[in-house]
Amino acid sequence: MPTHRIRHALVALLAALTLLWLLAEPSPWPQPLTWFSFRAVFVQYSGVIAIGVMSVAMLLALRPRRLEPHLDGLDKMYRLHKWLGIAALSTSVLHWWFAKGTKWMVGWGWLERPVRGPRPAGVERSYLEALLGSQRGLAETVGEWVFYAAAILMILALVKRFPYHLFAKTHKWLAAAYLALVFHSVVLVKFSYWTQPVGVILALLMAGGTVAAVLVLAGR
Repeated sequence: MPTHRIRHALVALLAALTLLWLLAEPSPWPQPLTWFSFRAVFVQYSGVIAIGVMSVAMLLALRPRRLEPHLDGLDKMYRLHKWLGIAALSTSVLHWWFAKGTKWMVGWGWLERPVRGPRPAGVERSYLEALLGSQRGLAETVGEWVFYAAAILMILALVKRFPYHLFAKTHKWLAAAYLALVFHSVVLVKFSYWTQPVGVILALLMAGGTVAAVLVLAGR
């Protein structure tokens, strides 16, 4: 079990990301509250949490020495890395189900997709927002298939009987999966978030996580 300090660090991170998201989201409980209106909000929230904890886990993979005294040593820091991975896996599964499972339920006839109205007149998107919007389909496809691969790798990492030499080789590829998920997140995070504190923190975390992932893949 994690120590109190590790538990507090994990809870503080989740609480901070949640609070920042709430500050950026004008309607966390949309009215009327339907499956689809809740889905739109929850997919954004779960995405923020998932990429946030994955980014911190990537930074801890570099074994930053300055953090060791604050987390009771390297072994405890690795334990926090493990719990961040579990949090990322759990949140990603929910994120995937609301995003992908909803489409399946529509196909099965369990849900009826609401009719989309016309885009409000006079609403113009910036060049950057339009550019990111044009990559939406690719980002969704990349996110889905990388999620499957990353989920398998994270589950293997939690299986105690999985040979360590194979774990060391396969776990490294989570860094490559993380880079793909950064692309997925940058494109699909709600564009208005980027001008809010949650967007600034996510950008910093993903930038640090990207550097960490590159160093891991380079064997450094």
